[in-house]
Amino acid sequence: MTTNHVKRAFKYRFYPTDVQAAELSRTFGCVRKVYNLALAARTEAWTRQERVNYNQTSALLTAWKKTEELAFLNDVSSVPLQQALRHLQTAFTNFFSKRAKYPRFKSRKKSRKSAEYTTSGFRFRDGRLTLAKMAEPLDIVWSRPLPKGAKPSTVTVSQDSAGRWFVSMLCDDPTVKPLPATDAAVGVDVGLNHLLTLSTGEKIANPRHERTDRARLAKAQRTLARKAKGDGANRRKARLKVAKIHARIADRRRDGLHKLTTRLVRENQTIVIEDLTVRNMVRNRSVARAISDAAWAEFRSLLEYKAQWYGREVIAVDRFFPSSKLCSVCGALQDKMPLHVRTWTCACGTTHDRDVNAARNLLAAGRAVSACGAGVRPQRRTPGGQSAMKQEVSRREP
Repeated sequence: MTTNHVKRAFKYRFYPTDVQAAELSRTFGCVRKVYNLALAARTEAWTRQERVNYNQTSALLTAWKKTEELAFLNDVSSVPLQQALRHLQTAFTNFFSKRAKYPRFKSRKKSRKSAEYTTSGFRFRDGRLTLAKMAEPLDIVWSRPLPKGAKPSTVTVSQDSAGRWFVSMLCDDPTVKPLPATDAAVGVDVGLNHLLTLSTGEKIANPRHERTDRARLAKAQRTLARKAKGDGANRRKARLKVAKIHARIADRRRDGLHKLTTRLVRENQTIVIEDLTVRNMVRNRSVARAISDAAWAEFRSLLEYKAQWYGREVIAVDRFFPSSKLCSVCGALQDKMPLHVRTWTCACGTTHDRDVNAARNLLAAGRAVSACGAGVRPQRRTPGGQSAMKQEVSRREP
């Protein structure tokens, strides 16, 4: 019997030599150039009511390489250039399927610097990775081992805004297997005073990583704002300092969320959350910064794919479900529940902590859906989640 292994990306930091850094920088530029040229060609064809597919852009790439103006495209590996065309094809497929907006041109200053290599564009032997057009392997910091016998199917090299180099290897991971089933279930209410409140009564503190470094970040941004506009060395140094602070904040936030979601998935068979529309909530300027720092959307994304890996279930209860206004003991519904009210007493005599009560109501709604199976189907964007509707548990589009 064959086993379906999970495809998993393992990301490592590496330190290129000056020659390797120059080669990769040229590759990033060529990838961006080919993507923009292909997008321009497809856009022009679109105005003429014509369709241009991947095969046609691949033929255009061959023709571009033969011109004197674009002959420099021959100096880098052809594999990342072909992958750029495939990524553009995917972007158009998502656009035509109404899953995304029309593809945009890549910017030299703002777009992500990356290049993707398939198996014909790299050599991986004895734990040493050598990319096409390079004589020496990359100096990778192996912060964790690859699965035994793993062979990368694709390798993505990138450089972030802080100047750090990363390599991501996509491999089959046979170590990811469903965890033993358990009867444990938990309701999770997200917040700002506490990042998470569980139906068990446990409250997990909000680390507020951005607020911790806010003074350093503000000082670095003021220094950057005083620098003359342009590509001067002093401005580049100031911009790099700002980018490093942002990277430090993002790294700590991601690390904390990974540890938290892994713990929840390991301890519980069913996890019930609220189906929040974070992109709409951050339009409120008074709380946008705090919500972005809490990273609720990233928390849900991590939770759902890990649940799918390990055979757990994530249920998302509709955002209009009155979890805060409903008494988890008698079921009485309060007329109003302003945000400043953190504890309240029901007519039945039960005094509730607002967040714990909400988490318990979410758990009850999720269990009702799981038991009857009505109104449940996978989310459109995240395959690991399910959504339940209000009290009557009928389905509503997110």
